[in-house]
Amino acid sequence: MALRMQISKGPKHNKKMNRIVLVVLMLISFSVISSTSLQAQDKKAEPEVDKSPLDVSYFPVNFPMLKLQDKTSESLKARVIYSRPQMSNRKIFGNLVEYDRVWRLGANEATEIEFYTNAVINNVKIKKGRYSLFAIPDSANWTFILNRETDIWGSFRYSEAKDVVRLKVPVQQRTESLDFFTIYFTGTGNNSKLIAAWDKVQAALPISFQ
Repeated sequence: MALRMQISKGPKHNKKMNRIVLVVLMLISFSVISSTSLQAQDKKAEPEVDKSPLDVSYFPVNFPMLKLQDKTSESLKARVIYSRPQMSNRKIFGNLVEYDRVWRLGANEATEIEFYTNAVINNVKIKKGRYSLFAIPDSANWTFILNRETDIWGSFRYSEAKDVVRLKVPVQQRTESLDFFTIYFTGTGNNSKLIAAWDKVQAALPISFQ
């Protein structure tokens, strides 16, 4: 009799177990789908590594490191934030960077310079603050442009009406080619030059500080 009761309860027991297994499998499946969906969303939200990395140049030169090491008593005077496109076997000036047209002076967003004290460019007094920096290159000269419009992409929204100052400077030839576009400061004290260089070409913008 005991054996017959076990046998008679077997199908009900199996159905109950089947339901439990089914619920467990559904929970596992839901967990896997949710995890996969979240991973896909995270991957989609993750920004790609830019081909033209962002970089920063300071005046005084290497100011943050000097400050960290207590090797300077000067205050920060200027900082440039810009993107650095690569040559990648392309002809740069007169081709990728067209002559006689406003150039963002780098890639991606327009290059920006911030003055932490008043400055002078081409005998024009520049109030401390943040500005966009453009250039109009040709084979012999570059015209540097300081503009009031900031936080813009490229030179598509450039307006000459918002120019603060312009200065045409001669092109200088380099002995060695630079693969990545580079902006850096030279000089000491209150007198500096902002150097913009790429391939075998560079131009220098004189800046003095008050």
